[in-house]
Amino acid sequence: MKIELGEWPVGGNVSDLTGVELAIEARGLVKRFDGFTAVDGVDISVPKGSIFGILGPNGAGKTTTLRMLLGIIDPDEGYRRVLGAERPTDVARRIGYLPEERGLYPAMKAYEAIGFLAALRGVPLKEGRRKGRELLEEHGLGYAADRQIRQMSKGMAQTVQLLGTLVHQPDLVVFDEPFSGLDALNQGKLERMIRALAARGTTVIFSTHVIAHAERLCDRIAIIAGGKVPFAGPVDLARDRLRPQVRLETRDQDGPWRAALPADARHEGAFWYFTLPETGVEPLLRALIEGNAGILSLSIERAGLHDAFVAIAGEAAARALEESEGEAR
Repeated sequence: MKIELGEWPVGGNVSDLTGVELAIEARGLVKRFDGFTAVDGVDISVPKGSIFGILGPNGAGKTTTLRMLLGIIDPDEGYRRVLGAERPTDVARRIGYLPEERGLYPAMKAYEAIGFLAALRGVPLKEGRRKGRELLEEHGLGYAADRQIRQMSKGMAQTVQLLGTLVHQPDLVVFDEPFSGLDALNQGKLERMIRALAARGTTVIFSTHVIAHAERLCDRIAIIAGGKVPFAGPVDLARDRLRPQVRLETRDQDGPWRAALPADARHEGAFWYFTLPETGVEPLLRALIEGNAGILSLSIERAGLHDAFVAIAGEAAARALEESEGEAR
């Protein structure tokens, strides 16, 4: 007999932010452009030192939300506090920001570009250039430190801009669609870098339309669709919006134990599939054992973030998310 509980934790995983120090707190953010409401009442709480993802399709309001949090644009309504400041621009030097629209001066050398970005955050130019060379060396691009941006591949240039975002050792790093345009190798490098930042206490918030990135990296997420946030909280809590699914294989195909199966149970091949009952798996196990069903295997699998997104944001938003992923390939 084989019984697998997968990743499903008994009792769920509900997180409470009471007493937790927040790097970002926003309430009721609203932004309109020429009569169009791009962001409509967004609430976000980002604990210090966490990795927080804003997940949604293109046009959902992700970039507008990030720009309001950074003070690049002001909300028409609502409240925000970033690193303890009600005006985000007051703490701009403690923030690193990688916008979706990448851009470096093509004639600059790689180490100069990093030094220039550091200078914009208050680091002396000479010190920024020195750090630029160090960072390029640490990330395997020391050989290209004196190469002009125009002479670099797209992936290399994106890495240079990323290092320029981090050169001043910010307390908060904000990435807008950071994985866009990166190949699988560089996506993996960026994921490791994000984890390393969080491990040393840096708060990371990034927007994405790729569910896999949010599911692998984030402690908490905000799902955004149509300018609204129908869910914000731990990834596990989003997945727990759907009951876990059970797959059962028995030696005998019939018997009194079948009365214990839920109403949604369906038989396909050698397996039974159904939603885990609210009462848990124990009553079912007792019925199977007492009824001599002969359990060959039983697995309980928690819903993935994709299914949770569909349940929370709806089919239309899920289709738009898939289209956004397709456009990025």
